Amino acid sequence: MSRRSSEQWARRVEVPDTVAVDVLVPTCNRPAELAVTLAGLAGQTDPAFRVVVSDQSTDTPGWEHPAAAAMVRVLEAQGRPVTLLRHLPRRGLAEHRQYLLDQSTAEKCLFLDDDIWLGPGALERLSRALDELDCGFVGMAPQGLSYLDDRRPEQTAGFEAWDGPVTAERIRPGAPGFDRWPLHNAANLSHLSADLSLEPGEWVPYRVAWLGGCVLYRREALNAAGGFAFWTSLPVDHAGEDVVAQWQVMERYGAAGILPSGAVHLESPTTVTDRRVEAYDVVLSAHSQAYSGHTAAAD
Repeated sequence: MSRRSSEQWARRVEVPDTVAVDVLVPTCNRPAELAVTLAGLAGQTDPAFRVVVSDQSTDTPGWEHPAAAAMVRVLEAQGRPVTLLRHLPRRGLAEHRQYLLDQSTAEKCLFLDDDIWLGPGALERLSRALDELDCGFVGMAPQGLSYLDDRRPEQTAGFEAWDGPVTAERIRPGAPGFDRWPLHNAANLSHLSADLSLEPGEWVPYRVAWLGGCVLYRREALNAAGGFAFWTSLPVDHAGEDVVAQWQVMERYGAAGILPSGAVHLESPTTVTDRRVEAYDVVLSAHSQAYSGHTAAAD
């Protein structure tokens, strides 16, 4: 087990030079939620990981909240390196994610939003799934547990497990696969996991339109697909930056969601209040126009 147990916390040890996973946490004005997110990470055993928190809060960074500060100390005592960064001025969600990606050196990087609690064993299951499926990314869509009594069979009807190797897919609005997105609403994945009678330790990969909140990438695959470098073409206020990055990875390497999901959404109010600009409307339209122009010139 890569996590140091409590009887070892006060012993001096070398901080590991390399880890299997960089956990990248963008945060802004959510100190309490950040504390819960870090607490979830403190409950993970393997693989070895490092935590990088990048804060864009208006005033005091979230890690100065006593609860968050305590969880940073717990992680460090466990032997988990923690890097705390202030990244200002704000240039948008995509730029913030690219900044975090630039800090990563591990083979795998987990983008974990600051309002997600990971259950014990979730990171190990994600890492094992990424190794076995050999695709671009895997993820656990966060579950809103206030919806456990709200079954939505019309939204889960499109569930499709991967049967065989995960392959590349092209997802676009109106195209096949796009209509899978309601799978991740409410507590739909929790209901699907119950219906499939999954045993402890058992997991199932399934086809996704995209995933939000908890996504483990092969870092080289994300970089090869362009990462979030498209941020320069977006206004500061935008949404859906993770969708664009994931679609670009999926087109090359494929991707999968993982059941059961060990990610819990804290159901705090969103900090993304201006959703007038969807990133894929801007970025993918620009790519299509550039491709069309290249084709016309070739003709």
